[in-house]
Amino acid sequence: MKFAGPLRAALCVALALMPVHAPAQNPFHGKAWPKTDFTAFLVDPLEFEPGGPNKDGIPAIDFPRMHPAAEEHSLDPREPVISVKIEGQLTRGYPLRYLLWHEVVNDTVGHTDIAVTYSVLVDSAVVYDRRDAEGNAMVFGVSGLLRFSNSVLFDRGTESWWQQTTGRAIVGSHAGERLTPLPARVESWDVFRLHHPDGLVMMRPEWERAYGTTPFVGYDSAPVPARYAGPLPPKGIAPLERVLRVGSHAWQLSRLMSEGRITEAGLVLTWTPGMASTHDAADIARARDIGMVRVRDAVGRDLPHDVIFAFCFAAFWPDGRWMLGGCGAAGLPC
Repeated sequence: MKFAGPLRAALCVALALMPVHAPAQNPFHGKAWPKTDFTAFLVDPLEFEPGGPNKDGIPAIDFPRMHPAAEEHSLDPREPVISVKIEGQLTRGYPLRYLLWHEVVNDTVGHTDIAVTYSVLVDSAVVYDRRDAEGNAMVFGVSGLLRFSNSVLFDRGTESWWQQTTGRAIVGSHAGERLTPLPARVESWDVFRLHHPDGLVMMRPEWERAYGTTPFVGYDSAPVPARYAGPLPPKGIAPLERVLRVGSHAWQLSRLMSEGRITEAGLVLTWTPGMASTHDAADIARARDIGMVRVRDAVGRDLPHDVIFAFCFAAFWPDGRWMLGGCGAAGLPC
């Protein structure tokens, strides 16, 4: 546990770097959440905890400035970018160097309203259609609350609370609704600009942040996750090992890295090197290589997926299937 001291210090620095405008709010105080319907809870209220910054202390980005990939010169070739392709529109890239400090980007691509989301403590990057069940576009902010280390978002219309990694509303008038995840993938800037030379990339937000660096130095090598008291992964899987989640199935990234290609459960999973971690070195461009994945169905269509820390899958998909390989006599899922 000798790593615990430096890790705790790094997390304190991370929280100090994020803006806090007031003392920690009571998560259920009416002055903080005047629109939230607190009669509609789908989870145990004791599972919520303050993440440090208060409501909107981590500022979401609404309708970001974009420019052609050919005009972008500040990104390192290995930096991770969330790549989003909406039919009939130019592919858009959202660098994690920005999402790491803002967690949500509300954007409109053609006629599609999207929310590009990233929860730093679980390394979850998911893009959602941000319309509600009635087809109305919502605009999301960051609540400042965590549940099992995962960010809790809120919509500005009803201030319902939404779990970032699942897209499910868990408190408020939208409770029970789910956002629709869209096919997207995290890939290196080098790969993005190679495959989408006519694509658009998000420009630097007009905030004073240490973009290109991470305060979570060494976090993905830590023995235990921060601010987490939920279930742990089975079969000796390290809590902070990355897993590829597709629906309620999870594959260890280490397995996919070793095999390069896995065909299971009607899916084709591939891994290629060349993308940096956002939880390793202070300068993301110098971080270790964790590579990038692609998930397609049997006919080659890209599918929604997420690469997250194993403890996150254990917490939010307790009945999920761990695709560990070695089928048959070992009784493991295939």
